[in-house]
Amino acid sequence: MDIHVFLVCSIILSVVGVVHGQVLSCNQTPYPVTCHYFIESSKLLFSDEMSGLSFRDNTLRITLEQAREAYRVILSADLSSVEKQAKVAWADCLELYEDNVHQLNQTIFTSSTLDKPPTIDDVQTYLSAAIANDETCKNGFMDLNLASHLQSFPSIMTNFSKLLINALAINKAYLNPPSPPLSRASSRGSRRLLADGFPSWVAMPDRRLLQSSTSPTKADLVVAKDGTGDHKTISEAIDASKKLRSGTKRFIIYVQKGIYNENVVVTNKMKNLMLIGDGIDATIVTGDKNVQDGSTTYRSATVGVSGDGFIAKGITFENTAGPQKHQAVAFRSGSDFSVFYKCSFKGYQDTLYVYSKRQFYKECDIYGTVDFIFGDAAVVFQNCRIYARKPMSNQANTITAQGRSDPNENTGIVIHDSIIDAGPDLKPVQGSVRTFLGRPWQQYSRTVVMKSAIGGLVNPAGWAPWDGDFGIKTLYYGEYMNTGPGADTSHRIKWPGYHPITSLAEAEKFSVQNFLVGDAWIPATGVPFTAGL
Repeated sequence: MDIHVFLVCSIILSVVGVVHGQVLSCNQTPYPVTCHYFIESSKLLFSDEMSGLSFRDNTLRITLEQAREAYRVILSADLSSVEKQAKVAWADCLELYEDNVHQLNQTIFTSSTLDKPPTIDDVQTYLSAAIANDETCKNGFMDLNLASHLQSFPSIMTNFSKLLINALAINKAYLNPPSPPLSRASSRGSRRLLADGFPSWVAMPDRRLLQSSTSPTKADLVVAKDGTGDHKTISEAIDASKKLRSGTKRFIIYVQKGIYNENVVVTNKMKNLMLIGDGIDATIVTGDKNVQDGSTTYRSATVGVSGDGFIAKGITFENTAGPQKHQAVAFRSGSDFSVFYKCSFKGYQDTLYVYSKRQFYKECDIYGTVDFIFGDAAVVFQNCRIYARKPMSNQANTITAQGRSDPNENTGIVIHDSIIDAGPDLKPVQGSVRTFLGRPWQQYSRTVVMKSAIGGLVNPAGWAPWDGDFGIKTLYYGEYMNTGPGADTSHRIKWPGYHPITSLAEAEKFSVQNFLVGDAWIPATGVPFTAGL
């Protein structure tokens, strides 16, 4: 074959793939010009037998290379003349883009990096997490009133953002079977609840520990304020675990009762870490970082977890900054397959940052005021108690603020079989405070409340706007078979994206196959969905 003919064929094959018997090309991506440019200029070697999957794989590899390049640019940026607060936001971006490289690496199977190939759904999760990182990098500057800095972002970051959105759309096309337009997700049989009420990704030894009513006897490290344990702080124990553990085997840290005033970080290199305390309000981790005092929302977390497979039981996580300090996170999780059992999360604005990936909360308490369950994870709250607190004067409460910014992300917040009510401080004055189930933080915000008891504190409209009509046509808010004085949907908002689910046919859109993490609440609770649709 003539070399020029071969190169032309390679380019054509690189921008056209086949999926479900249909042609998929750069022209069908959200950013076709970017797709064509980077694939055509790529130095990757294309085989003579390009398949549709190769088109996807080449897109992922190019996106990974751009993530690496963006990270290198941020790392080498000259910040000597930049004000202190801007350096704080850039520090977030550096960490987040390093994690972007990690997420993109996970999308590509090599025997040296992964034990088994990631599923199409796994890849969608990693790409969605990278989009959350990309948005959070920008949000840091917004938090600190430095929006003008966004205009000087390196072009490599803009290119990466477009490639990432393209990769998400291309990978979504390979989900099989295709899902209905509203669900935008595939079957997640791997996340089914078992008879003991835990998702199938929780290993049997972990289940026994979670179900045990006594303190763990086989903890790898013990944290005790009085010095009777291995360490006096949780951070010291986590740091020590890096040297003590081998591989990614479950590492258990028992935190005895006491108040631990510290900011804890679990990086993405610390996988399968478990923290077990002596119970809600017995073991307390507390902090007060907040945006008002110069932190970004991301960095304000009392505890921030990125390592996959994280589990916590019997611990209270709190941020005591108060409502006047605005964004102040008690707990942030970007941990895939993370589980929180019988924990409490206390704060005001932005209490619980369900940042990214797949998460499960069971029998937990969450307290807050504004957007106090927020983020871009695929998350289920089951048998939880959600309490709105008294906000500042003339301020309304919003329970959720889901952050799905792209229609192809497999993320959303599901509250199932839970209680939504006024906290002790709000109860006496709840009639004078407006409280809503949520508002659309991002354009494709997705939140579903199912079979939950909703107290009279919830405003009859149910959901609040973010800014005018932003997102009201593209969001997905659903309510199904809820009870209580706040569950009446007859006076709910009339947005195109709001869905009062009244029939089995409508409910089936949220079944195991068709809605993200739908199988996490259907089994064992009697909701009339059939698993495996």
